[in-house]
Amino acid sequence: MAASAGPEIERLVTLLAKIPGLGRRSARRAALALLKRRDQLLVPLADALSEAARLVQTCDECGSLDTQNPCAICADWSRDDALICVVEDVGALWAMERAAAFRGRYHVLSGLLSALEGVGPEALRVDDLVERASRDHTSEVILALPATVDGQTTAHYLAERLAGCNVSVSMMARGVPVGGELDWLDDGTIAHAIRARRPA
Repeated sequence: MAASAGPEIERLVTLLAKIPGLGRRSARRAALALLKRRDQLLVPLADALSEAARLVQTCDECGSLDTQNPCAICADWSRDDALICVVEDVGALWAMERAAAFRGRYHVLSGLLSALEGVGPEALRVDDLVERASRDHTSEVILALPATVDGQTTAHYLAERLAGCNVSVSMMARGVPVGGELDWLDDGTIAHAIRARRPA
């Protein structure tokens, strides 16, 4: 960035560029948009960020983010205590909630096992999951992890760790998406959909 921009603007751009999905160029555009609309965007955003930093915390039970602990989902008595859905991160939990197809409890792993990145079981919330799954009222643990090498490695490891917990362990079905056309799908998705077929 030009030296005339000043260190404050440079710092804003540098911090914005650290957000996943924003590169340096996109961060410059975002910074410029914020500065041009200071009263409508920049000041309210700064207030919202400050409030979030002060109030948002990690739920001790499931690992989600909320302004209360336990979070709203864990505090909801109408949800099914017998089901625990394991997700990689809070973003995946939010996606599950958007679908409104699951009314049980969640467990956020806070990552996936990855030999390349040096992420082992001790870096994830695996022990907490095993402890939760060992409770009398838990009957099923659903592994809603990505269909990647790290996701499948993590799912296999979790299934082994949960083997002695007296719960059934299942994985989300994968295959042809609703509204999907076969000629647009990758080979792996089609192959998995065929293997996971069910009666019509």
